[in-house]
Amino acid sequence: MNTTPASEVRDESAREAPARLDHPWLGRLLFGLTIVIALAHLYFNTFSTLSEVWTSALHFGLFGLLCALAVPMLHAAKPSRRRLVLVVDILLGLAAVGCALYLIAFEDALYDRGVRFSTADWVVSIVALGLVLEFARRTTGWFIPALCLVALTYVAWWGQYVGGVFNFPGLSWETVLFRSYMGGEGMLGSIARISWSYVFMFILFGAFLVRSGAGDFIIELARCAAGRFVGGPGFVAVFASGLMGSVSGSSVANTVSTGVITIPMMRKAGFPARFAAGVEAAASTGGQLMPPVMGAGAFIMASYTQVSYLSIIGIAALPALLYFISVAMFVRIEAKRSHAHQLADEDAPSFVTVLKGGWHYLLPLVVLVAALIYGFTPTYAAGIAILSVVAASWLSKTPMTVGAILEALSLGARNMITTAILLMTVGLIVNVVSTTGIGNVFSLMITDWAGGSLLITLVLIAVASLVLGMGLPVTAAYIVLGTLSAPALYGLMAQDQLIDLLMSGQLPEQAKAIFMLAAPDQLAALNAPMDAASARELLSVVPDNFRSQLYEQALSPHTLTMLLVAAHMVIFWLSQDSNVTPPVCLTAFAAAAIAETPQMRTGFTAWKIAKGLYIIPLLFVWSPLITGSALDMVTVFVFAAFGIYAIIAGLEGYLEHELPWWLRLCMFPIGALMLWPHGYLALDLLGLVIFVAVLLWSYRLGRHSAPFIAGAQPG
Repeated sequence: MNTTPASEVRDESAREAPARLDHPWLGRLLFGLTIVIALAHLYFNTFSTLSEVWTSALHFGLFGLLCALAVPMLHAAKPSRRRLVLVVDILLGLAAVGCALYLIAFEDALYDRGVRFSTADWVVSIVALGLVLEFARRTTGWFIPALCLVALTYVAWWGQYVGGVFNFPGLSWETVLFRSYMGGEGMLGSIARISWSYVFMFILFGAFLVRSGAGDFIIELARCAAGRFVGGPGFVAVFASGLMGSVSGSSVANTVSTGVITIPMMRKAGFPARFAAGVEAAASTGGQLMPPVMGAGAFIMASYTQVSYLSIIGIAALPALLYFISVAMFVRIEAKRSHAHQLADEDAPSFVTVLKGGWHYLLPLVVLVAALIYGFTPTYAAGIAILSVVAASWLSKTPMTVGAILEALSLGARNMITTAILLMTVGLIVNVVSTTGIGNVFSLMITDWAGGSLLITLVLIAVASLVLGMGLPVTAAYIVLGTLSAPALYGLMAQDQLIDLLMSGQLPEQAKAIFMLAAPDQLAALNAPMDAASARELLSVVPDNFRSQLYEQALSPHTLTMLLVAAHMVIFWLSQDSNVTPPVCLTAFAAAAIAETPQMRTGFTAWKIAKGLYIIPLLFVWSPLITGSALDMVTVFVFAAFGIYAIIAGLEGYLEHELPWWLRLCMFPIGALMLWPHGYLALDLLGLVIFVAVLLWSYRLGRHSAPFIAGAQPG
């Protein structure tokens, strides 16, 4: 798949956008426009009584105008051509606003005509569709617009010529355009509503935090907390990226903002340049897994599963922490192997001094969590947290003035451009999937290809996420893949739970009634325990259209809800792998540019360090890490941390000292013993005892060899 055009578009925009921001009058216009857009969205999320469709239309119009002005259509070398491009961009931006105002003004007239398009309806719908695809091309490249065109033409034209399960009789272009724009679906549907509400408010919250100085405080806090340990700059990268990513929600932005500080620090401490870049890329990718923002994933997941946002971020916290611990383990091992040293900085402030001078930056996060726990909606909680940022800044030496507040509003709107356009465009694909029922077909195909195997299903989803991630940003990849494959994964996870009940002979009576209808001759077998093969054979006699009813009767509503969240969490985690997996891994490429290392080799290093992206989702499926009680979750977390450490030691061949080849091979089964969901605490403890013994042995060897190594090192 060729993604070069997308890269070129982004590069051209990056070259010319600063020129527009610095333009004598256009820069001031953009600054004022971003403030107006931010204030308008604050109104939408607080006091507005506008309908959701009208708000979504204004969201499209305003961000369409901002995108047209801020991101040029193409790069022009000559001043005369740049002026021509600017004129065209202004017209396109005004056209986006016009399309939004037209829908608001003439929506009632459309329904009065019985939803029959007038000539103006045709023109406006086509223009709106063309504009959102063009804006998506500017901000994310060619892949998403091309995918949208394939999806829309499938519904209206070539789907009827496809044989087999993907045959679709087709809809008229009038119906397609109505569902894409005028009807408040597609680009103005549920994904757009998530964009202008949850996502915008939290991105604005992040912008206020950054403008208030919290970003510098986070980096200084990380340097003081971890910088004085051996290999400390690597831990700083992990710590700072986790904190910054928890509010920024963008792995590339996280890499660029923290990497310019942490990568040179790691190199100065003795880490190899490629490893330093890989750590920054892997840690920044984890920022999209860390609550509260999670790269918009938490809001979309809450919408899909109908589970509260507060519950989603609560469930996501332990796995995200486990991921950052896994990256820190790579840092520790490489620090010992590379003999990385501490960075002596006599003038560096102490941890207490930094915390004393910037503790108030933590108050907005406390306020945000408290507001969510108190019962405020996420949008209101974010609004209260934004006000708390301003209030907290007055406890510092540099309080936020009116000018700083306006700059934060402008920054938030600018940071939202790509996300807003992306989510509205992806809404077109989601609408096609729901209209045609292709999601259910795709889920059935995955189940059929996997032969009912949950592991093979996970492998197929991982491969699909990697392929999609080559052309789609990770949030879009999650939305598309979640729509297509979440039902299949959820069904197989529920099936495994049901098989456990059959094996134990504890199937509820109401569930037995389903078996009575499907296979009355097998009813006697349900009253006694059975082996796994017999349970699967018995379940196979239940028709597919009875499966959902059987799950609802056999499993509690809480269990089913948690299984659905776990399925979406697996897909969300796997969708992040394109950040650090060659051949297209923009986060790793951004880190490579800072470290001045080869892009592809840096990508492979980041891919190795980010192994938690593949291991931890397995725990979502086969362990109670996110579906069990608090004690179960903590137990799995502790043993998983040591299990992952053992596997990393096997991959690296090193702990505190180099491991002999036979012990290196033994690390994999030792780690698997603590990670495998066998259900026996004694086996987990056995694996832990063996690993700790190896760790202590390696530590003693490392201490004995340290004086000789230290003597061999200059300085």
